[in-house]
Formats: sequence, structure tokens, C-alpha cells
Amino acid sequence: MTAVSTVSGWRGLGSLVAIGACALAAGCGSSSSSSSASSSASGTSSTPAATSTAGAAAGRLTVLAAASLTKVFPQIDPSPKYTFGGSGALETDIEQGAPADVFAAASPKQPAQLYAKGLVEKPVEFATNTLVLIVPKDNPAHITSVADVTKPGVKLVICNATVPCGDYARTVFKNLGITSQAMKNVVSQTTDVTQTVAEVALGQADAGFVYITDAKAANGKVAVVQLPPKAKPGAEDFIAVVKSGKDQAAATAFVTTVLSAVGQSKLAAAGFGKP
Repeated sequence: MTAVSTVSGWRGLGSLVAIGACALAAGCGSSSSSSSASSSASGTSSTPAATSTAGAAAGRLTVLAAASLTKVFPQIDPSPKYTFGGSGALETDIEQGAPADVFAAASPKQPAQLYAKGLVEKPVEFATNTLVLIVPKDNPAHITSVADVTKPGVKLVICNATVPCGDYARTVFKNLGITSQAMKNVVSQTTDVTQTVAEVALGQADAGFVYITDAKAANGKVAVVQLPPKAKPGAEDFIAVVKSGKDQAAATAFVTTVLSAVGQSKLAAAGFGKP
């Protein structure tokens, strides 16, 4: 059975607010601290062939990974103990000494900062993703393009600035020249991408910015509005071995598995792009 930590004790209980929302959204996508248990359960039902023996080698690796990886990582290797959440919060956990063997983020920023501090080995890109705009299935605000999120009265939800999905959303606003108008309509800033999906799926917001993989995992509960090329909505996922981990060889084996043909095929099936 895949072990999944749903709330990191190193940063408090703030993420618990999303548990009820994500449960109601049932399949709202990759989880952070909210729906990781149910997501990983679905992941372990598919046992990958020729996966790494990383988990067995160490008894149990501890992998801290971005919320957008909640479903796919246990499919790649069900052995480790996983904690999913916002990449910024997980970075802080590692800085504060939380047990971790591997760190996988939805951005190059957090692993690079840990590498600069000597806390992880050199990060490696293992996947790409795409930011999209999502709306509730019935689309009550009649949003058909990103320009519509600037209209008065539109309720917009984004991740906070410390989370990659929030950083990417703000970059999109800047690239499109709509920062002021869009931010005026932000009614909620979440701690990870799963909470953003849940709020939109439940109709608590008219629109939100998430990764295409999370929109896909929502199982039809949200509709997708693609962003124009000039928005530069591309995202990059990076992974690194944590130097303080208990088994460096097993951690390296896990990273190798993620980068392998088997790992990449699982990522592709989940909607991720090649690194």
C-alpha cells in the first residue's frame, strides 16, 4: 500500500481547509494536502512494470512532491511514503529539517534555491506542464477567453505567489498586460493547485488557473479555456535528491525511475509533456 502524508506537520494544519472541498469535488485532480490519500489509492491500483526498487531498497523512501504529481507518482512507484503539497511549502519543510529523500517541484525555482543552499543534489527536469484557465462545468460567468477574467464581477481564484501555479498565473497576467484588472477580481488565493481546482469545481469561483494535468484529472467537473501563446503558459517540473536523506542510492534510483521510459510513459498518460 502506498503511504501518503496528507498534511505536513512541519508547516501546520492550514491545508486542512481544502479537505472537505476536494472530497466534494471527487476527482478534483492532483492533491496537495487535501486529496492525496484518495488519489494515491487510485495510483496504486496500477502496478508499473520494471519500476525502480527504490522503496524496497530503503525500506521506505520519503518523497516530497508538488500537488500536481499526486496521482501519477504512486503509479510510477507505489513504494515510497509521499507528502504532496505546494512546492514552496515543501521547500520550507526541507529547509527546516523535515525528513525527505527526494523533492519534486512544479517549478525549477524551489529546487534551485535548495541546491544553492547545499540541501539537495543538482535538480533535473523530468516533465513539463501547461497552465490553463478552468471554469465550472456550467460556466455561469460565460467565460470563453482569458480576457474575460478581467470583467467586473468575475470571481477568480489563483494559487498564492509562493506556489508555482500562482507564480505562473501572475506571469501570464504580466505577459498579457492584465495584471491590475485580473488581480482586482481575485477572491481567493490557495496554498496549492488542488484547492484551486476544488473551488472552481464547487462553483465557489467563476474561473481559476491550474495545470492541464489537474484539469484533466478533474474528470469533467471543470471546463478548460486554453491560454494564447503570448501568455507563455509553459511550466517545468524538476526533481532532486535531498542530501540529508537516509538512503542516497535508493533516492537516486527513484529519480532514475521517474526519468525512465516507464516513468515518462506514466507522466505522458497523465498529461505531462516531455522535459
